[in-house]
Amino acid sequence: MTGGQIGNVDLVKQLNGAAVYRLIDQQGPISRIQIADVSSLAPASVTKITRQLLERGLIKEVAQQASTGGRRAISLTTECAPFHSLAVRLGRDRIELTLFDLAGNPLAEHDEPFHYPNQDTLIEGLIYKLHTFLASNQDVLKELIAVAISLPGLVDAEAGIVEYMPHITIDKLPLSDLIRDEFGVQCFIGNDTRGQALAEHYFGVSKNYYDTLLVSVHNGAGAGIIVNGQVFLGYNRNVGEIGHIQIDPLGKKCQCGNFGCLETVASNPAIIEHAQQLLAQGHESMLQGKKDLNVSDICRAAVAGDELARQVLVKVGNHLGKAIAMTINLFNPQQVVISGEITEAKSVVFPAIQRCVENQSLRTFHQNLPIVAAGLSATPTLGAFALVKRAMLNGALLQRLLED
Repeated sequence: MTGGQIGNVDLVKQLNGAAVYRLIDQQGPISRIQIADVSSLAPASVTKITRQLLERGLIKEVAQQASTGGRRAISLTTECAPFHSLAVRLGRDRIELTLFDLAGNPLAEHDEPFHYPNQDTLIEGLIYKLHTFLASNQDVLKELIAVAISLPGLVDAEAGIVEYMPHITIDKLPLSDLIRDEFGVQCFIGNDTRGQALAEHYFGVSKNYYDTLLVSVHNGAGAGIIVNGQVFLGYNRNVGEIGHIQIDPLGKKCQCGNFGCLETVASNPAIIEHAQQLLAQGHESMLQGKKDLNVSDICRAAVAGDELARQVLVKVGNHLGKAIAMTINLFNPQQVVISGEITEAKSVVFPAIQRCVENQSLRTFHQNLPIVAAGLSATPTLGAFALVKRAMLNGALLQRLLED
């Protein structure tokens, strides 16, 4: 037999279960008849799947008044409060931890400095901090179903392996397996910017769009691309390294080894360095004499009309706009989201980005294209939690919970 494909029974079970759970999660309260109608699954299959979900406590029945005033129909909605996940945002020198329920409500939070010069100290320190956080929140912790970790670098999310981090040497770190073995629950890992794009799609400013581009400006510059509601990933599971588009061939050397990459001119360290250079040259500014200058200081000054600060941020906007225009021409998104402290001066930065996009991308692609600030930056761990949400909606985690 050629040209055919034999369906895997377990995969079919996972996909059907996910289809039912997804409808209850996203359209609930919803009746079994409506689920069968929308999903095209047989009513008997819907009944079987919903019975499993009810027995596991993942959904519950609610009575809804019929519009005709007759007998009240029984509908289904998700049960989120008893199921908890630990979401971790691992930064270059900081760690943020949040305990979420399945609705994405934060139940406990903690952040602290975290310095890890090598892979061994990263593993040892991470496991210790996770144990400490969970132990200190036993009073609110119910059933822990997953740990999710977002981090800077290149990740094979499917295999659960960290392949590269920009600030330490990594040797194919099997982070998912290590955490799963230590805590006895599934662990999901992902690139922080891609996770943030997914979080904005599920919970934030991108909820009403299927194709979006999120550009993050922090210690580096990166992008998360959502295509048809899914994070777009390439052959080696990583796409969106917008920070390494070459902007200036004669520019500074980047940590990747090339010269003039976007993140050498459009990242927080680059923004601060440019401002400090202009200040050192004697340019007048309200930032003159400011100790421990940061991007928020520069943004506040720019919004207040400070010419030096405005010049610095307009230049950043121009560089970002050039790279974003290239990406728009490739992916034709419905929305562009900008993340990072620079959004505190969006009245200065966004017009510069907009001008470049209009001048350097196809008119059909940029016409009526919204460029907006990210909405969830205040909770960076939501990017990690979005990996748990995705695993519930696609059935990967859902099926494991049903089998427990």
